[in-house]
Amino acid sequence: MLRPYHIKQLIFEGEGVALDFKRTITSCEKIAKTMVSFANNKGGKLLIGVADDGTIKGVKAEDEEKYMIEKACTFYAKPMLEPIFEEVYIDDKLVLVVSIASSDTKPHYALGEDQKWWVYIRVKDKSVLASKIVVDVLRKQQDEEGVMIAYSSKEKALLEYLEENERITLKEYAQILNISRRRASRIMVNLILSGVIRVHTTEKEEFYTAS
Repeated sequence: MLRPYHIKQLIFEGEGVALDFKRTITSCEKIAKTMVSFANNKGGKLLIGVADDGTIKGVKAEDEEKYMIEKACTFYAKPMLEPIFEEVYIDDKLVLVVSIASSDTKPHYALGEDQKWWVYIRVKDKSVLASKIVVDVLRKQQDEEGVMIAYSSKEKALLEYLEENERITLKEYAQILNISRRRASRIMVNLILSGVIRVHTTEKEEFYTAS
């Protein structure tokens, strides 16, 4: 059970990969995006009734906030999410804590305002659209069989490049070997799953490094 000092500590640490503040829930699409990004990562918590700057405003309509969260988890996320609610009073103000666990049925999709389903991951304090490579990695991570890598000249060329260079993008890799982005993507996915390389996603770009 969370205590007031736990919430104050979380607020002090600030928003991040596993924490997001919401003054109130205004959109099922937006909150589904955040919750899906938590589920696709290592889980996270929403503090509802807390402003972006960490000021505790309190929840005015608790039942309405819960309704919006449950609606978003049921109709705006697939597979469905199962939120866990906790209520914590701080200085006579109610903070609604919503916990989303890391999922074992990844990837989860969120329904966007364009009525399309998108996969999001958490990058620092933002929910960022996942690339096709990351979606494939999330999907195949759930397979029990694992990945067997047969190192061809193309895998070896990538590893040799990363021995001499700090990082590489998918576009660069495809150009260096003169192969299609689709084929380059498949190689990247397998190497990520085998733990040979790591994917790094930022708000502006995606790149790869040796593990």
